[in-house]
Amino acid sequence: MQVHEKRLDILVDVASIKKNKKTIGFVPTMGALHRGHLALVEKALKENDYVIVSIFVNPTQFNNDADLVNYPRTLDSDIELLSGLSKNIIVFAPTPKEIYGDKMLSTKYNFNGLEHEMEGKFRAGHFDGVGTVLKHFFTIVNPDKAYFGEKDFQQLQIVKKLVEIEKMTVQIIGCPIYREENGLALSSRNKRLNTKQLEASPFIYSVLQQVKKDFGTKSAFTLNNWVLGQFKNHDELKLEYFEIAKVSDLKSIKRKQKGTKYRAFIAVFAGEIRLIDNIALN
Repeated sequence: MQVHEKRLDILVDVASIKKNKKTIGFVPTMGALHRGHLALVEKALKENDYVIVSIFVNPTQFNNDADLVNYPRTLDSDIELLSGLSKNIIVFAPTPKEIYGDKMLSTKYNFNGLEHEMEGKFRAGHFDGVGTVLKHFFTIVNPDKAYFGEKDFQQLQIVKKLVEIEKMTVQIIGCPIYREENGLALSSRNKRLNTKQLEASPFIYSVLQQVKKDFGTKSAFTLNNWVLGQFKNHDELKLEYFEIAKVSDLKSIKRKQKGTKYRAFIAVFAGEIRLIDNIALN
């Protein structure tokens, strides 16, 4: 396994792989790797000759400076985790300057309204930062396929739109949410949870499971009110938003329509740590 910090070094490897007509799978991460990330890498290894894993805490997608500063950074242990999977993994761990140069700026994107729903309402400029860094990475890595977890389902839909806007040939692969046995969606931010918060957090998924169970017989209005009530007086968890939305455009619904796919989306604070999750409803 090779580790590169410089753009030029990774470009040399990419050129060599492409010259030999081998395929590249790409797994972009912000590090603090967990079993969910490794599942993406393992899938990429099965479907490609080489896998490039980026480890880069992208400053342009944070609208909260404290969150950026406190985001866990565990590069050495991340590399150790990946080294046990395959010799055909290349780690790209650049500095912000290697990606952005001297101008730490985001491109302003129009994702056909996807960027204004849910996360976009609470994290101004977040998806511009995501789109900007991924365009840089897709250009540098030139992957055949790129892999994203469905925990960030809105991001997944936006990445697909980005590829369409930028006319890139990379195939975007969505992968199922990886969970702890208690249902908590794996996230790098989970490492910051204290004992009480860790014990309380599986409640988020149990609420989503109940919404899925009741979706066939209860209205979106009723389910929204029920979820609000579940978190109203919770000691450890504070609801930021809950929405039932159409998969196609991520717009929140008032009433269900036949033949339409829906998902439930949720964002919750455990202290200062923000946790998101979602579930397919039909």
